[in-house]
Amino acid sequence: MSDIQRQPAEVTYADEIAALKAVDTKPKPEGWVLSPQAVITYLMGGQAGDTEISAKYVGNRRLIETAVATLATDRALLLLGVPGTAKSWVSEHLAAAVSGNSTLVIQCTAGTDENQVRYGWNYAQLLAKGPSRDALVPTPLYRAMETGKLCRLEELTRMGSDVQDTLITVLSEKMLPIPELNEAVYATRGFNLIATANDRDKGVNDLSAALKRRFNVVVLPLPDDMDEEIAIVSKRVGEMARSLDLPAPKNVTEEVKRLLAIFRELRAGETLDGKTTLKKPSGTLSTAEAIAVTVGGLSHAAFFGGGDLTAGSLAPNVLGAVLKDPVQDKVVLEEYLETVLKKRRDYADYYQALTELV
Repeated sequence: MSDIQRQPAEVTYADEIAALKAVDTKPKPEGWVLSPQAVITYLMGGQAGDTEISAKYVGNRRLIETAVATLATDRALLLLGVPGTAKSWVSEHLAAAVSGNSTLVIQCTAGTDENQVRYGWNYAQLLAKGPSRDALVPTPLYRAMETGKLCRLEELTRMGSDVQDTLITVLSEKMLPIPELNEAVYATRGFNLIATANDRDKGVNDLSAALKRRFNVVVLPLPDDMDEEIAIVSKRVGEMARSLDLPAPKNVTEEVKRLLAIFRELRAGETLDGKTTLKKPSGTLSTAEAIAVTVGGLSHAAFFGGGDLTAGSLAPNVLGAVLKDPVQDKVVLEEYLETVLKKRRDYADYYQALTELV
């Protein structure tokens, strides 16, 4: 068993990628590991010879087809959606299936500068010998251009607008100027960008019109269907429990269903039957947060709860997910507990556990 906590997708699912390659007879864009059709099978699930390909994304197939088709052109891909809609997950798996390498990542933050996007310098060599290729420190973007791979930009809109616009030349001309050396790096076939962004982050810096035009935007929504969301959460919780060596009790799916009912009602601002209007919390209560809450509950149950996944082991994590604003969200949760959960016999344990904590 590997002592690495989390392997990249191309390592974790190496057998599936190899099985798809073995039976993939469709034409591949230059630099791609798999054909676009095989990439879709890898993301959405299917069969490759005798190998079962697991679904990495449960949702609208057409959205993933659009994303893959975009990457086969000279336009970059922007995955847009509220936090927790699997943007980073899809980005990683697209890079693994298309390039065989999902590790060329730039995590964008308010502190990201041009040197972290374009290239940096080894200052010891720079001072000793002046600007040279040996002194240049390539970024993931630089390496992706050189090798014809996909570069991932996580949370693009958290990066300052002036730094975002350094990408315009790369996307338009497929080249990265190095004025210090009077040279440029030209993108090898297969190179492209996958960026993720959301419009709910308080640190959002809107993309300039010039940069927006160079991206094809695919919006990943939260699941509309309750059963679909239950399937997503149950699958990911099972995978994460195995990777963390956490036992998964038999009632996981049942508890996921109850948890998601709470999340979906608070998220929508009304009960599932549409009869009661509710106040909405400030957070998104996304699918990803439901996964995190359930895994946290599994850990609590394994170490402190005798192995049983209960409302008591999940409640502290539910509280953390809902109370993003300790004042406003507390009022929202208290109202929900008194007007909805208190009246439901099958949620009496959640009502009691959450009421004790609020």
